Amino acid sequence: MLVLESTGWGRKVERRKIGKSGVEVTTWGMGCAPLGAVGDRLSDEDADAILTAAWDIGIRYFDTAPLYGTGRSESRVGRVLSNKPRDDFVLSTKIGRLLVPSEGQPSELTIEYNYSSDAVIQSIESSLERLNLDRIDILLCHDIDRWTHEDDQPRIYEAAANGALPAMHRLREEGLVRAIGLGVNESAVCTRVMKEFEPDCFLLAGRFTLLEQEPLDEMLPMCLSKDVSVIIGGPYNSGILTNVERHRATYDYKPAPEHLWEKVLRIREICDAHSVDIRAAALQYVLRHPAVASVIPGMWRLHEVTENQNLLSVDIPESLWSDLANANLARAFATRV
Repeated sequence: MLVLESTGWGRKVERRKIGKSGVEVTTWGMGCAPLGAVGDRLSDEDADAILTAAWDIGIRYFDTAPLYGTGRSESRVGRVLSNKPRDDFVLSTKIGRLLVPSEGQPSELTIEYNYSSDAVIQSIESSLERLNLDRIDILLCHDIDRWTHEDDQPRIYEAAANGALPAMHRLREEGLVRAIGLGVNESAVCTRVMKEFEPDCFLLAGRFTLLEQEPLDEMLPMCLSKDVSVIIGGPYNSGILTNVERHRATYDYKPAPEHLWEKVLRIREICDAHSVDIRAAALQYVLRHPAVASVIPGMWRLHEVTENQNLLSVDIPESLWSDLANANLARAFATRV
């Protein structure tokens, strides 16, 4: 049965379960990386306004991490959410990077990779202090993929497999967190973790989108068979699916390659033929998959909150999806009932 969150805007936001954990998230949430990553370009007052607008429109799932702005995102999220009823929202944050004093400048913080079991506890304690909250709902092991670490990834994975991941399982068993998983930028490591551990979910950024669907081959079918949920980050592939100007188009946070830009143009043509904004198609395409629980576009401008809500409310005809599939631009799959 669908659970709907009533909002002050007269709309309803569906909730979906995270695996077998009992946690339920709104089908669209707020990726809070921009609240830290844009740094001084966004004031604390502006961040408060964006988070408050997200709450008012019905968002009840918020994702952050120590990495984002070296703790700034967590502090900003906590400043608003710590004043909300704690049982009314779900929060995820991440372990794997500790914030430590910078060498030579101890007043400044820097990032240190650490996937040991002791670092998990240290990271959680520091995150809770920044968040000013009493618990974390979903704990994610951050960036143990080849996308992040390249040739050093096997060593990083072994460190997490022997340290952080077993520690996270113990925390879940003890009831200190409600759900565990990974926050990563590739599907292969998710598939491996499902074979070796028992995660509840994955936050997968940029790999299952309107532009690319490689996870349909192995990861997503395995998620369905094991009842593991997927949260989609980076639904616009860092910008290529939103920008109409070639020089502004980015993919994986770098200038977009020509072949992907040309593919986006073909996708946009089909969307335009159906009078559908490509951004609406991007957000709704991923939510159609039965393993996907939520999509969490990043927002750092106030107007993006209502803009994304409106895009998610667009009525998209089935013919758009079939036309994209027939043109070999976006793969078809068995959808959520």
